[in-house]
Amino acid sequence: MTDPVSVLDLGDDENRFSPDWLQRVHSFVDGVEGPLVTTGSGKFYSNGLDLDWLMANGDQAAKYVAEVQELLARILTLPVPTVAAVNGHAFGAGAMFAMAHDFRVMRADRGYFCFPEADINIPFTPGMAALIQGKLTPAAAIASMTTGRRFGGPDALAVGLVDETAPEADLVTVASSRVAALAGKDRGTLGAIKATMFAPAVTALRTPA
Repeated sequence: MTDPVSVLDLGDDENRFSPDWLQRVHSFVDGVEGPLVTTGSGKFYSNGLDLDWLMANGDQAAKYVAEVQELLARILTLPVPTVAAVNGHAFGAGAMFAMAHDFRVMRADRGYFCFPEADINIPFTPGMAALIQGKLTPAAAIASMTTGRRFGGPDALAVGLVDETAPEADLVTVASSRVAALAGKDRGTLGAIKATMFAPAVTALRTPA
């Protein structure tokens, strides 16, 4: 018997990483036993950091960034197969969240995958850079991290940011099929493999800035 695929709907707004949003994601993941699909239900997959909250709570910036990076590290090493079904725009930390999954399937016709840091004058933290570079070829990392370029689905696929594209109506089905076939892997073994594969990124993500 294979484990069912769990689907986490991140929300139907910009799905920014507010403290409450982070906690809701953690709470859902706590109950995941088999393959995991994450997706949004509106125009955005995730627009990343909650800059409005951050500006209003500047004294908590270091703690907030640490909490964001802990979620990225958790998804990166989750002991089950994971896939991001990128239904729309994935920007900044939202794109990093997708990158932390094992696989990414992006909507073919709309939405952008983008690391805008070079254009908004916010350098990557060592942990965030290590996460992205741990998943991409050097050429793809330079093409996406230093340019601020917005990649549509086909271009994101061509450069290696995502593994597959699909029509909107089929997105979650295609993403689910990619990990359903991997159900039943031993959690201890899979978690150990991921922890070893991505040890530099995990260490950097969990090291205080």
